[in-house]
Amino acid sequence: MEQRLDLISGLPHDVLLLIVSMIPLKEAIRTAILSNAWRSLWTPSQVKLELGSAHDRSAREKISQIIGAFSMCYDYPEKLKLCLHSVDHTKQRAEYPRFEDESFAIVTKGAQGELHFDCSGGREKWNSTEFNLILETGRVICPRFSYIKSLQLRSVTHVSGNLAADLFSGCQILESLRLEKCRGLRKIDISTNDCLKSLTIMDCSNINSIKVSAPRLEAFSYGGILPNIVQLNGTPHLNDAILNFKDGLNFSDFHCEDVLNLLSSIRDVETLTISGWLLEWLCTAGVIFGRLEFKFSKLKELVWIDSVMDARKRDSLACFLNMTPSLERLFVKIDRDCSPIPSPFFQEYWHEPHLWMGYADVKCNGPRLMYLKSIEIAGFTSKENEVLLMDLLLHKAVNLKDMIVISPDDETHSAWRVRVTPRSQLDYVLRGNQNHRFLPSPSNGYSLYVLTQCKRLGLQLRLLDD
Repeated sequence: MEQRLDLISGLPHDVLLLIVSMIPLKEAIRTAILSNAWRSLWTPSQVKLELGSAHDRSAREKISQIIGAFSMCYDYPEKLKLCLHSVDHTKQRAEYPRFEDESFAIVTKGAQGELHFDCSGGREKWNSTEFNLILETGRVICPRFSYIKSLQLRSVTHVSGNLAADLFSGCQILESLRLEKCRGLRKIDISTNDCLKSLTIMDCSNINSIKVSAPRLEAFSYGGILPNIVQLNGTPHLNDAILNFKDGLNFSDFHCEDVLNLLSSIRDVETLTISGWLLEWLCTAGVIFGRLEFKFSKLKELVWIDSVMDARKRDSLACFLNMTPSLERLFVKIDRDCSPIPSPFFQEYWHEPHLWMGYADVKCNGPRLMYLKSIEIAGFTSKENEVLLMDLLLHKAVNLKDMIVISPDDETHSAWRVRVTPRSQLDYVLRGNQNHRFLPSPSNGYSLYVLTQCKRLGLQLRLLDD
């Protein structure tokens, strides 16, 4: 077989640099897997610093100057590796982290105002000291970073965090911010920023407060523990919100009013991802979604995530759907790898109807979803509450076009198309088909759910009745 020549990798080094400078940094970095020629573009320049203490002010200023000078030129993407060497190994070893020719951070710049600050490769010891990220108009500590449009901070702790805080304060035209695994981060405060469009915070385990006022913010994504304070004020253009509080609470008390204020502030989004346990806790604490002063009137797509689908989570989702009159797509993700968040006991007098009504009443309670056309349930194991959820959604979605369930037991995670079929028409519907599963309908003894193995695209659901 004739071997194909890799003509692109054979281009001159300067031409390859020009190519990667014309695409976003995230995609540009991926070119390193193509060949040795592309990989050589990302060989980091190494700078070794001899510092008495990595977290004193003079050390931070020196590192800041180096990063600033490195990132000033945005002609092409480039990597910088910072290595710290402590010259004083005898003084207060327990108090200070030790850096003995170890990588402190990898700084990557892009050609379009991007800067990634990654401390995951170092061996910096973490202690209880914390840091905050504050961005205010007119409050600039490091003006040399004022041209950064996209900033990503990864595995930043208290030592590198003080440096990151100085860097962050200078990003006055920041459009995109991503924070990952920043253990020392305690607070983030962004006020009156007219440029920020995207904010992502993932797995920052000690964060306690998030306050954002950004008129142009379009996407907010959060994954991790539920902070004590989450305020999104002055974000009229917010279109996509992810509230995946997969790690539970960051405090002992659950405050319904704070959570409801957060939901109210994002009520105009078109796409929402939310943790199932949060809806369950709100219902258990006495919240009646149908009586709230706001609705998610513009919501087109809802993603529900939790570790299990039990009766309370099923019915709390059903009650929340009463707030989504324009919903078109619903995704239910049952991920058993997630840690379960048990519901506490709340002493309240008023609760959602599902806490004292039977399933049949919950099913009939609330309006139908006239615009819901697509439903996908991932992690489906045919348990009773999952089947009841399927039955409930088929009842509410009167104009449904397709429902797909995906079983985690299948090696290939096969998708199955759902049909409601009277037993009298079963032979006709299944004629010529081979791969099926059968589930009895819980609300109608003479009907079956017929699950037909299928591809994920181009599906049509036929609802057959007697």
